[in-house]
Amino acid sequence: MSKRPLRFTVGLALALAFSAAAAATGTVSVRYDHPENFTETKEVRAFAPSRADPGYLETLKRYIEKQAAARLEPGQTLDIVVTDVDRAGSFLPMTGPAEPIRVVKSVYPPRIALHFRLLDSQGQVIREGDRKLTDVGFLYDSAGRFADTDTLRYEKRVILRWLAKGPANL
Repeated sequence: MSKRPLRFTVGLALALAFSAAAAATGTVSVRYDHPENFTETKEVRAFAPSRADPGYLETLKRYIEKQAAARLEPGQTLDIVVTDVDRAGSFLPMTGPAEPIRVVKSVYPPRIALHFRLLDSQGQVIREGDRKLTDVGFLYDSAGRFADTDTLRYEKRVILRWLAKGPANL
């Protein structure tokens, strides 16, 4: 007996299992509305252009998509348009040749503004609205499962708290 049919059968079974798992959860789309105008972008551009890291937006997008999809009911769709991001901390104006650094203090909490639409399997709007997510006690809460080295740990926690309410309470 050839190994080829066995490999094909196993591959087909895995593909079907993954597609069934994907169909069991809803789909999520995350877009950024003019990220060049985000508070974070303007602050970094003004105070720490050498520290600019637009890659954080892609990381945050993937995180939101994964976490939200796991909470949706089958057939539901969640569209999120992020309208502003202001990461925890701030760059203070530096004098001299010192490299700017992000100072994380309680007066600089993470803030994320967004608009969302939750749709059922027929495309009917279940919930829609604007949210301004923030966590003023972000330094006093345990980081939980986020590693201290995760540069987006505070922003991820704000998103997770919002999503934890469940689709019916977004």
